[in-house]
Amino acid sequence: MSYTLIYSQVSGHIPYLLAGAWLTLQLACISFFIGWGIGLVNAAVLAYGPRPARMAVRAYVTFFINTPLLVQIFFIFFVLPDMGILLSPYAAVAIGMSLNAGAYLTEIQRAGFGSLRRAEMDAAAAMGFSLVQTIWYVVLPHIAKALYPPLANQFIIQVMTTSIAAIFAVEELTGRAYNVNSLTFRALEVFSITAVIYIALTILCSLALALLGRWLFRVNAKVF
Repeated sequence: MSYTLIYSQVSGHIPYLLAGAWLTLQLACISFFIGWGIGLVNAAVLAYGPRPARMAVRAYVTFFINTPLLVQIFFIFFVLPDMGILLSPYAAVAIGMSLNAGAYLTEIQRAGFGSLRRAEMDAAAAMGFSLVQTIWYVVLPHIAKALYPPLANQFIIQVMTTSIAAIFAVEELTGRAYNVNSLTFRALEVFSITAVIYIALTILCSLALALLGRWLFRVNAKVF
């Protein structure tokens, strides 16, 4: 069976797909930075917190790392309304992705806390830093520089993971690709263009992250 590529039937929808890519980037940024904040707090608790708090963090990390993201979002989207908490599809996906990212970023940043030199912590104590000041002025810059590559990789993973939002009718890039395909019935053309947009998006994000790492943290980050 022959198949003739007719990209002209799809090309008019490219601006619509690019707008979906912008929504993809927004969703990735929101979930990453919220997850990064959760991970930083949790890593600090694991390093310096009391035993009950450490156990709670470990339970959170174990749950979110060992269950599928899709199931987590299903729980937020379908179960919470039974408890009187009604969320939009976008909010449910953003919350689910943020909590999931927070678990992985907890583990990444916990390694950063563990790699701190004792002399740095002693110097902070000698200067009279509080725990919050020590984390902000000593721990955080160390984590940003030492763990920049895995943190950047996690952001790229967040970009790819946003495609799951299409299941909940969120019109990010994949969701809009579904819509275009349902209008044109040119699946090969639609999803090949979508794949190219994803590749371009991840390359641009990787380049931006590499430049940011070199500028802010003097990290010898590479795009490839």
